[in-house]
Amino acid sequence: MTPTKRARKRALLVAVPAVGALALAGCATDAGGGEAALSGDSILVGTTDAVTHLDPAGSYDNGSLTLQTQVFPYLVNTAPGSTEVVPDLAESAEFTGPSEYTVTLPEGLEWANGNPLTASDVKFTFDRQLAIADPNGPSSLLFNLDSVETPDDTTVVFHLKSENDQTFPHVLTSFPGAIVDEDTFSADSVTPDDEIVDANAFGGPYSISSYTFNEIVELTPNESYQGLIDAAANEGVVINYYAESSNLKLAVQEGEVDLAYRSLSPSDVEDLSGDDSLAVHEGPGGEIRYIVFNFHTQPHGSETDDADPEKALAVRQAVADLIDRDALSEDVYDGTYTPLFSHIPEGFAGATEPLKELYGDGDGGPSADKAAQRLEDAGVETPVALSLQYSPDHYGPNSADEYAAIEQQLEADGLFDVTLAGTEWVQYSDDRVNDVYPAYQLGWFPDYSDADNYLTPFFLTENFLVNHYENQEVNDLILQQASTPDAAEREELIGQIQQIVAEDLSTVPYLQGAQVAVAASDVSGIELDASFKLRMSLLSR
Repeated sequence: MTPTKRARKRALLVAVPAVGALALAGCATDAGGGEAALSGDSILVGTTDAVTHLDPAGSYDNGSLTLQTQVFPYLVNTAPGSTEVVPDLAESAEFTGPSEYTVTLPEGLEWANGNPLTASDVKFTFDRQLAIADPNGPSSLLFNLDSVETPDDTTVVFHLKSENDQTFPHVLTSFPGAIVDEDTFSADSVTPDDEIVDANAFGGPYSISSYTFNEIVELTPNESYQGLIDAAANEGVVINYYAESSNLKLAVQEGEVDLAYRSLSPSDVEDLSGDDSLAVHEGPGGEIRYIVFNFHTQPHGSETDDADPEKALAVRQAVADLIDRDALSEDVYDGTYTPLFSHIPEGFAGATEPLKELYGDGDGGPSADKAAQRLEDAGVETPVALSLQYSPDHYGPNSADEYAAIEQQLEADGLFDVTLAGTEWVQYSDDRVNDVYPAYQLGWFPDYSDADNYLTPFFLTENFLVNHYENQEVNDLILQQASTPDAAEREELIGQIQQIVAEDLSTVPYLQGAQVAVAASDVSGIELDASFKLRMSLLSR
């Protein structure tokens, strides 16, 4: 499609909301019950990344974060293109003691609904995160937060459990750092999306003027916003949610959306790269894909009839022996994902590759002989019956092929009998934290650019995975590295943690990927950086 045809197509879509991209997404209503109105200067964004909850206390996934980033304020953040933490909503933010982090707010801040935005809202935000501790929420990142004090309306003092916390400012830029309106949100439960939208309880660059869950969201610039980024470079953004990546590809190809962000298949990206009216944008890696084992319900898990920790470990190790990362990388993802041999991906300070030596052929390849020997030595009968779950709608269009390939790899030599099943993400996110899946797919898109973000959420005793993995030595080492200011000493500790968790193997990481977006060639402001956030207020055309 030529740019001229694309412009005509887009103009038609904006003028007639019931056609094209909006018809695919469904009709939206605003808070007053009217039909959503589009501006000709709005940016149309398409994604397959579903939202779990708009409430930051109830979600810990990239689809939810992408929307939350646009509408909620953060005390501190990273500037586009930088990994340095700087004030955002805050006027200043700094350590005022070894275990004391003080934030000062400007006077006169307001939410989009006119409510005053004060230190009280900030305290409320973090108190409720810890009180709710939703299993699908990010409260585990606040493991070092002891209490929050507000001496006055513009001062917030975070009291930390451990001194010299190297990660806390980064945590404030991520999931639990989204500040919420205490007059709207519940103090002890996740607040429904429609209540948040109806109350216009937003303080980020945008407000939500129209909202249909996981179909269409209309964002309007928030005139009350004060923060790191200047006022939005566009007159609004419309986010369309697609169930299939093939529909997303067609939408950006036909001009029904200006930007396709998560997740197009590798073959789709390659095909679209040949379209002169489109541009492919890439950002630094950090995404990983991995299998999680539930220590209660996996084969020989602690709550099964034939519980045996040594046999359970042998099962996990045998899976690691049989995974062929190179085949997954090339056959499923055309090399756009690369083999991963650690719980911390390549490029992060302190990353090592213990899985390469410990499992398979010792050089990155699979080994059925090694897997068979492990199972035999532990007295595990084969084939091992393994239920393996994946989400077909959350981790990109190739998930079905990815897990069909893993099933084949595990079954090829008769060591496993895999029952493979897929579940839509909204149900999946509830099931996985309620011991429904013995082994299952997850992906990880980091909250901030630090190795700690691949350790704290997964391996602390109280962790996001809720898979019943506990190792006190690992727990203590994670807390120690987080408060170690010397870079070399901290990297050594991170290396020790990787070795231990590779031996325990509560998860099996296997692929690492990069950020990719496809946009109309006249769209600017696409910043895919190490913050791993898409800032829609920068977009323009």
